Amino acid sequence: MRRVAVVGIGQSRFGELWEKSFRDIVIEAGVEALEDANISGEEIEAIYVGNMSGGRYLAQEHIGALIADYSGLAELGIPSVRVEAADASGGVAFREAYLAVASGLYDVAIAAGAEKVTDVGAELAIDIMSSSADREWEYFVGATLPALYALIARVHMKEFGTKEEDMALVSVKNHKNAVKNPKAQFRREISVDDVLRSPYIAEPIKVLDSAPISDGAAVVILASEEIAKKLTDTPVYVSAVTQASDYLSLQSRKDLASFKAVKMAAKKAYKLAKIEAKDVDVAEVHDSFTIAEIIAYEDLGFCEKGEGAKMIREGETEVGGRIPVNVSGGLKACGHATGATGVRQIVDLVRILRDGIVDAETGLALNLGGTGATAVVSILRR
Repeated sequence: MRRVAVVGIGQSRFGELWEKSFRDIVIEAGVEALEDANISGEEIEAIYVGNMSGGRYLAQEHIGALIADYSGLAELGIPSVRVEAADASGGVAFREAYLAVASGLYDVAIAAGAEKVTDVGAELAIDIMSSSADREWEYFVGATLPALYALIARVHMKEFGTKEEDMALVSVKNHKNAVKNPKAQFRREISVDDVLRSPYIAEPIKVLDSAPISDGAAVVILASEEIAKKLTDTPVYVSAVTQASDYLSLQSRKDLASFKAVKMAAKKAYKLAKIEAKDVDVAEVHDSFTIAEIIAYEDLGFCEKGEGAKMIREGETEVGGRIPVNVSGGLKACGHATGATGVRQIVDLVRILRDGIVDAETGLALNLGGTGATAVVSILRR
């Protein structure tokens, strides 16, 4: 396996992009990434696109070909593949592009992610998002994603004493971080009281404990070490990208206060990168609901099981803390464009590491699908 580096990054703004089409936001992110890498489209050899549900949001399948067509790369016959793993689609697309370059099959490849959700109503959007859980055994009997995460939160609260105020602190931190992110959907601070006063969606999950469903696209360009050194003086190397699976439905899992797939993927990633959890300097983790970030602290080994709430209470994951988490604002404030989120996390990690936004040499990204049936852990180093 060859060493692989990220040589270019690009991202559209995340949010309700009524004035832009799916094609527009993908091209916006792609052009920015090509300019960042200082290469042309002719040098791209393959494209892997994370997209959760273009067939339902856009009534458009064959997303890989659509992007190759609209970007002008179809003329060159460049293979373009759509990758789907619910909210983890972007993370899996990044993994596929990484493996393709690391194996020697290609020298330069794109990992992209995109979703356009605002063209459908809220009711259909909820239905589409809930298809990332077990439709027959969960959604058909009324368990939406917020309801399922509420069950997870309840178990964590019962076993470890986690409080709604602890979950609120995650949201407050991530909104504070997003103020400095020009691509974020919500660039305003909120208070713990704001979160606690927001309406329940599924108790104890409230509106301000939940990430929005957003429009957005992100693109990462990967290259072999040899080519990366020719393109940039500041490559960010990919030390590991690992993926693990768990049961789709919560009823089949032994422990609802933990995501087994995260623990397995993290263990593999640390081994490949030859590091331990304590060596991670900064992280972008999946916080579709605030309880997911608290559990991520534990499953990734940043603290002992049951001490995730203590980490957020004591400010350890703040910028300037022991391990800053979601410097971008996370899904909660940056926005959650499902197919793009996993790639967006990589874009932000690269920016953090390359531009010195925080003092860090090693960064980790965690991308989850649904209620954690898919987990992708990526480790990057500058």
